[in-house]
Amino acid sequence: LLGLLWGTLVGEAAMFRLGVFSRHAFGGAIAASATAMTAGRLYGSPSSAESSGTAKHMDINGRQLFVVTSGKKGDGLPILCIPGAMGTAEVDFEYQLDGLSSRYFVVSFDPRGYGKSRPPTRRFPRNFYHLDADDGAAIMEALGCEVFNVIGWSDGAISAAILASKHPSAVRKLVVFGIQASVTKEDVETYESMRCVEKAWSQRMLKTLGAVYGDELQAMWSSFCDAVKTIYDEGGDLCQSEAKEIRCPTLILHGEKDPLVPAFHPQWLLDHIPGARMYTFPGGKHNIHQKFAEDFNR
Repeated sequence: LLGLLWGTLVGEAAMFRLGVFSRHAFGGAIAASATAMTAGRLYGSPSSAESSGTAKHMDINGRQLFVVTSGKKGDGLPILCIPGAMGTAEVDFEYQLDGLSSRYFVVSFDPRGYGKSRPPTRRFPRNFYHLDADDGAAIMEALGCEVFNVIGWSDGAISAAILASKHPSAVRKLVVFGIQASVTKEDVETYESMRCVEKAWSQRMLKTLGAVYGDELQAMWSSFCDAVKTIYDEGGDLCQSEAKEIRCPTLILHGEKDPLVPAFHPQWLLDHIPGARMYTFPGGKHNIHQKFAEDFNR
């Protein structure tokens, strides 16, 4: 799928402009391509991803942020991957740091207050999505990447959309998934039902993030749920105004059975980002880049 956006779409840009593919028909083109894919790729662990690049702290906007890179510069445009809520580079983008590094220079980071970008622990001021977007842009500048592509997942997709709107000369192409541009009453109720990590989270998720945050996990997650409610009370806008200003080619991905993000959220983005295209993974949930890593990366 990323091959279609990063490579094939460049060669077929004229076809899209002439209307050979409509934005709603784009999913059919991707599905046809996915059918032809062959299996057999092996995925490594986070440690194997680090071995082909770097993992270090960088001074970014006055904070020490943990940044992971994989692959070599010069192998196509660099790709910045922005993690979701509570996420880290190694937890959220293991398969991309490994699977895309043979073709691209891949960068991800632990957003401020998450993972190894502590202390201090994560806080959720009203502009925290903008802070993450600014940090991502500053990381790429510090790495010498003047032009790059961006992949954002969940909360990271919101920041990715903001980054693309604020830095149009730097972001060449954008892929977002698990994204919502606003907070609805339904969203608030969903997060409230997940507030207690011991009761509502899967054992796998609890084990993974528990290993990262330990005793801080519940308090940090509750703070995030509170932030979602506050945003809703203040009108609910996450990145609606920014999304309308995005001008780079944008691919919106969605899991058909995503329990966190109803289909009307990516549909809104499809309708409001000029020229955006969308594909829905049949049977996919919130973590399509992990569950369907081979198709996603190709």
